[in-house]
Amino acid sequence: MSFIELSYSRPGVKGRTVFGDLVPYGKVWRTGANSATTLTFGDDVIIGGTKIPAGKYGLLTIPGAQEWTIIITRQLDVTNPAAYKQDQDIVRITTHADELPFSLETFTILFNNVTGNSCDLELVWDRTAVAIPIKTEIDTKIMSDIDQAMNKDNRPYFAAAMYYLDNGKDLNKALEWFNKATDQNPNAFFIFYQKARCLAKLGKKQDAVAVAQKSIQLAKDAKNDDYVALNEKLIASLK
Repeated sequence: MSFIELSYSRPGVKGRTVFGDLVPYGKVWRTGANSATTLTFGDDVIIGGTKIPAGKYGLLTIPGAQEWTIIITRQLDVTNPAAYKQDQDIVRITTHADELPFSLETFTILFNNVTGNSCDLELVWDRTAVAIPIKTEIDTKIMSDIDQAMNKDNRPYFAAAMYYLDNGKDLNKALEWFNKATDQNPNAFFIFYQKARCLAKLGKKQDAVAVAQKSIQLAKDAKNDDYVALNEKLIASLK
């Protein structure tokens, strides 16, 4: 997915009872210490079914023993509950709070389960972890860009085929584009390698081996040992 920029401070447990005491249940928390916590989205994202335009936003939470309320707000400077204005909310979602089998000393926000168009923003501190699913519509944008590019004279067959191959799209269409890409670049060992991968995913093992062997020969001619090794590994996996 596109970039997400995160700014937050990291308090420590320091022997204290965190949630329900240091951070009260049922009250707005700045979700860190000292300064406000902010998120900047490089592209439009979707949180809790709400589309959020690219830009910078505040991240606030209302912790609870079992569930947390997550707030994405237009406010960028909320450091205490009195400054919070609910009419500035972009979206509110409720998410389950998981109990960890260990204690994490320093409050940490991290990105997990990252894919091409989604990730989980995870808040972890002491023995509590909370996840916020974030999605983008970048796949729709890329597919549109591919469609437009394929109507031009200088068509990016290899790039389009790679996107289809690596993102679960139509493999037969990807193979068609790999064929045209190798026609354009008959000595491109790296394209033949990806074409072999595509054939393997289609279950055409014999064809995949033959194309991988061609890629090996082209890679040897180009003195590229890395692609020789990649193709040999692919061939071994098909036996």
